[in-house]
Amino acid sequence: MLSQSSRMIRRTRSKTEPVAPAQQIAGGNLLLHELRSAIFGNTRLLRVWLPPAYDKSSSTRYPVLYLNDGQNLFDPATAFAGVHWQVGETASRLIAEQKIPPLILVGIDNTKNRIREYVPYRSTDPRVFFAKGKDYPNFLRYELMPLIEGQYPVLTGPEHTGLGGSSLGGLITLYTQLVAPGLFGRALIESPSLFVANRKILEQSRPFRDWPTRTYLATGTREVGDQEKDARIVGDVRELESILRAAGLDDQRLKVRIDEGATHSESAWAARFPDALQFLFSA
Repeated sequence: MLSQSSRMIRRTRSKTEPVAPAQQIAGGNLLLHELRSAIFGNTRLLRVWLPPAYDKSSSTRYPVLYLNDGQNLFDPATAFAGVHWQVGETASRLIAEQKIPPLILVGIDNTKNRIREYVPYRSTDPRVFFAKGKDYPNFLRYELMPLIEGQYPVLTGPEHTGLGGSSLGGLITLYTQLVAPGLFGRALIESPSLFVANRKILEQSRPFRDWPTRTYLATGTREVGDQEKDARIVGDVRELESILRAAGLDDQRLKVRIDEGATHSESAWAARFPDALQFLFSA
């Protein structure tokens, strides 16, 4: 379902050295890689978290979860409003408790073109007339994933590979499932901006059937603090849930959380991340 132009892009395994020494955080190591994208014509950082027992010299291979808005995941110093998702802390704890297997987490930094890159449709709310989101699945498949697979011992295939994000990052996560089915078998969709382009993503989702093996879908009931708008946001998430249920996703494949009182914020997404990670990657 990818465009003809995307099929002309050669998938190559690239290697690039980290741009800074490994930083120890939350029982693991965080490495930064610089990714120059021919598709978007820009450069961004990738933040790669390695689990505590990671040994590059061993034959062990790891599942991998890619997460949008990488600045907000690991470090309050780079996170929006100084609040991060505590992704490393959560993963190391769940691994130590044997609730999930050791895995690699990849934060994909956004750029100054975040809105255009995360919105796949021409839209008046938000106002995006030259949307680049249709290129995001190609960016993942042909540039990002080959770099990670060439540098780290990750397991490949959808059963071992996840994608997630919040807000517009949740929207582009959902869109990627629709246009690149089978690329990711685990999806984390937090507070997705389903209203974009008059809810076009919901219309596009209705006939779709090739959903990931596991999907975690969540939102708060006070996302924006306006009773009418919040009700519409929850209603859109409930509609997406109905679409997924109609496609055959049972409780083993879909978990939906409507978080009473939760806002549209990094702190809310951080609070739900342990539940999401365990659902997506537990045995």
